[in-house]
Amino acid sequence: MSNLLLRIRCTIVIFIILLVLSGITAMPVYTEMKWLMEQQLFDAESLLGKWLNEVWIGVQYTNDKFPLMFYGYDWLAFAHIVIGLAFIGPYKEPIRNKWVIDWAILCCLAIIPLACIAGPIRGIPWFHILIDCSFGIIGLIPLFLVRRWIKQLEVVLAKLSA
Repeated sequence: MSNLLLRIRCTIVIFIILLVLSGITAMPVYTEMKWLMEQQLFDAESLLGKWLNEVWIGVQYTNDKFPLMFYGYDWLAFAHIVIGLAFIGPYKEPIRNKWVIDWAILCCLAIIPLACIAGPIRGIPWFHILIDCSFGIIGLIPLFLVRRWIKQLEVVLAKLSA
């Protein structure tokens, strides 16, 4: 039982860390994009190179003319942190708070229609939409594992109390 609980908790901690990191990397978007463009890692004529250049132009223009818009990125990062805090419940009491894992699974699944609907409306290229969808798909892996382990933990505890 303790090994099962340890697996659940370690996976939740890793999930929280990755969730928070994926959010806070949005805050320095100008600095990140500037560095990326200075490195010239991608051929300017490639599909990816053209896309990154278009993004950089938008980020640079927004920074120059409307830096207040980046406040939205700060809130995006904050939202990731707050969502990460929701996993403290399943960390402490996995069975009682398994609904948080179910909710997170639904959130990961909801990324796919959001990206596929909003992406084309916003002019996002298909390869970037796939990257966005991959966040939801990859997030499902640890969540399904945790969900399965919680069910196993329920069975173990039921046998112990019987």
